[in-house]
Amino acid sequence: MHAAFFLLLAASLARFLIRHPGEPRTPWIIGLSAGLALLYPLGPAPPSRPAPRRLAWLGAVVAVWMVLVVLAPSFAWCAVPLFFTGLRTLPSRAALALVGVLTAFVVAAQLKLSAGGFDPNLVLAPPAVAAIAAAVFVHMQRQADRQRHLIDDLIRTRRELAATERREGTLAERQRLSMEIHDTLAQGLSSQQMLLQAADRVWAADPGAARRHVRTAASVAERNLAEARRFVHDLAPAGLADGGGLVEALRTLADHASQESAGLTVRCHVEGTALLPLPDRVTSALLRIAQGALANVREHAGATTATLTLTCLGDQVVLDIADDGSGFDAPAAVAPAGPGGRGHGLPAMHARVRQLGGTLTIESAPGEGTVVSAAIPLEPLS
Repeated sequence: MHAAFFLLLAASLARFLIRHPGEPRTPWIIGLSAGLALLYPLGPAPPSRPAPRRLAWLGAVVAVWMVLVVLAPSFAWCAVPLFFTGLRTLPSRAALALVGVLTAFVVAAQLKLSAGGFDPNLVLAPPAVAAIAAAVFVHMQRQADRQRHLIDDLIRTRRELAATERREGTLAERQRLSMEIHDTLAQGLSSQQMLLQAADRVWAADPGAARRHVRTAASVAERNLAEARRFVHDLAPAGLADGGGLVEALRTLADHASQESAGLTVRCHVEGTALLPLPDRVTSALLRIAQGALANVREHAGATTATLTLTCLGDQVVLDIADDGSGFDAPAAVAPAGPGGRGHGLPAMHARVRQLGGTLTIESAPGEGTVVSAAIPLEPLS
C-alpha cells in the first residue's frame, strides 16, 4: 500500500509536469508533492487505539493532499491508499466519514478535469471504488479479529489442557505412590506390629518364642528398609533386584510370609509352559499383587494355608492366590479406601492389572476361602 501511494504520487506529478509545464502553480505542486512524500513515511505504526500524534499526522497528510487536489485534480488517484490509511487509523465510523470526504474531493477533481460535459462515470466510479475498498478492508479486519480470537481460544484451551494433564499426572502419580506405599511399607509395618504384639503376649511365658518373634520383626524391618530405599530411587521391588526373576521372588515371598505369620503356611507353584522373560512392568505388578493378597490373608482371612500359583499360557500370564480362610462377600470386594489407610489392597490390585490391560477375578464366599486371580496378556506388551 505504501509503494502504491508513492507510485501514484509520482505518476500524478509527472502527468502534471507533462501537461502543464511552466505554470505559476508548478513550484507549489512540486513543493507540496515533495512535502507529502516526506510526510507520509513519518506516520507512527497503528496502535490498538488512535493516538493524538497519529491523528495529527493523518490530518496533515489529508490536508496537504486536499490542497494538491485543488491545485491539480490529477492527484485525486492518491486517495485510494489514503482510504486504507484512514481505515487503519480511525474508528469505523470516523474512518468511513473520512472516506466519504476523500471520495467527494475525488469526484470534484474528476468533474474539474472533464472538459466534455457531465460524465456519469466520473460521479459514480469514485464512490464505487471507495465502497469496494472500504468493504474489503472491513471484511479483512473482521476476519483478522476472528482469527485472533480463535488463536486466543486455542492458546487458552492448550493451557487448560496442559493444566488438566498436569493434574491428571499428579493424581496418577499419587495413586501409584499410595499403591506402592501400601504394598511395601504399610504391609511391612503391619507385619512388624503383629509380630511385636505376639512377642509381647508370650514374653513372660515363653521368652524364647518372644525373641524369635522379635528377630522375625527385625528381619521384616530390614526388608522394609531395602524397599524404602528402592522406593525413593524408583527402582524395581526388592524381591526382583537380585536378578532371580519373578518365580524366585514369589518363592522368597512365600517363605517370608510363612515365617512371619504364626499358623500360616504359604506355598508357591509354577505351572504351564516355561516362563518367558516377562516385561519389567508385568513382573513388578504381579509381585506387588502377590504381596497385597498375602497381606490381606494375614490380616483378615484367618487362614492356615495359602498358595501362590503362577501359570504361563503363552499369550497371557496368570497369578492365583488362594487361601482357606474365612472368605468374604466377593461383589463388595472393591470398596473405597477407608479411614486410616484401610481398604487399599484390592482396589490397588485392580488398578495395577487394568493399567496392563488385564483382568482381576475374585472368587470368595463367607466361610469358603478366597481365590484372587490376576491375568495379564503378553502379546500386546511384546
